[in-house]
Amino acid sequence: MTTNFTSLGIRPEFQKALALHGIHTPTPVQEQAIPPLMAGKDVVGQAQTGTGKTLAFVLPIVERLEPKRPFTQALIMTPTRELAVQIAKEAERLTKTVEVDVAAIYGGTDVERQIKKLEQLPAIVVGTPGRLLDHVKRGTLSLSGVRFVVVDEADEMMQRGFLEEVETLIALSSDKRQTMLFSATMPQPIRQLSERYMKKPEQLRAPGKQVTAADVEQSIVETPESEKTKTLLRLLGHYRPYLAMVFCSSKGRANAVSEALKEEGVECDALHGELSQAKRENVLKRFREANLQVLVATDIAARGLDIEGVTHVFNYDVPQDVEWYVHRIGRTGRAGESGLAITLATPRDKMRLAKLESKIGMKLPRRNTEGGLLASEVAKKTPGKLPNARQGSSAGNGKSRGADASRKRGGQAGGKQTKTPRYAASSSKRNAGRGSKPN
Repeated sequence: MTTNFTSLGIRPEFQKALALHGIHTPTPVQEQAIPPLMAGKDVVGQAQTGTGKTLAFVLPIVERLEPKRPFTQALIMTPTRELAVQIAKEAERLTKTVEVDVAAIYGGTDVERQIKKLEQLPAIVVGTPGRLLDHVKRGTLSLSGVRFVVVDEADEMMQRGFLEEVETLIALSSDKRQTMLFSATMPQPIRQLSERYMKKPEQLRAPGKQVTAADVEQSIVETPESEKTKTLLRLLGHYRPYLAMVFCSSKGRANAVSEALKEEGVECDALHGELSQAKRENVLKRFREANLQVLVATDIAARGLDIEGVTHVFNYDVPQDVEWYVHRIGRTGRAGESGLAITLATPRDKMRLAKLESKIGMKLPRRNTEGGLLASEVAKKTPGKLPNARQGSSAGNGKSRGADASRKRGGQAGGKQTKTPRYAASSSKRNAGRGSKPN
């Protein structure tokens, strides 16, 4: 019997809000996490991004909030500003029906404006540990009434050195709190954190034996360093993605690649840590609304961001370790969709690639710049299909598959015409379908 949101105890008005965004059935992590959270139990959940874990903790929180109580009841901690904004928006989709305020609190923005938000005593506060603790010290945020505490992306918190702030914030909340911790991995410091601050938590693990996403078809394109940008342009022209993310090893590389693509007529922009918060939010907004086709980013964008419609990921530079590779390619093939991830590799990347393939447990097929397989090597795990791909298309028929996916996704976006970039001048059908998303 298929589980639905009704059987999980989610009220009809919240189900209607989810349905407006195309969410009708719970994901495995939601099926596991929602029942114990609705029962008031602490939960430790091991789940990668893209599994639907945000709703796994947001839904039980909004179900159990007491809207008329004049204080902050839920504190959700995230490692990045982008993830804080994303979770806050997810919560706002639901809380509109029950008139509950949500505030996103993070660094890089005006403190006085945040103070005004906090003066309204939002029931849910989502933010980064440093700025949250700053408001606690200022006396502008009280945690004494917080009944729900969430630590999201706990292993990333550890990597960024935020665990001390996280522990302080947990300790300042109510002793009667319900604590939820979610993490892609469970290193020893995270286990110790749960042991210190959680009460007999339910231990959950989202299903999936693969290190990398099952619905992402992965491959390697070998290219000289001097030809990387030309190779990327040829791949973009061949696949004609609806939305694509290109990952670079540094902000300088991201800026350079972005400028090179713009010169060839590609609608793109760069995203990295040295942009102002306003600029970063503007870039992400344009990308989400399909006003940018390509987002060129450093690893700051690789974790936590959930952008609907990303069909292709290109690793312009081979990532430093397997964890970042997994997070990068996880920007596509999310929540049941499929996608394509291509890594550009130079002769100097040979050792790093061998180490990567060893850790993910698969030999990545090599392709040429037009998508065809260079050798008879195939992935040991069955590759996923691109979103809405034609049934029966072969693994090597990238052009047909990519074009079909782009046309169908473009039809969903519908509307505004955009200029045809020079790299895709032969693809008038694709551009005819692209544009602004429906209201």
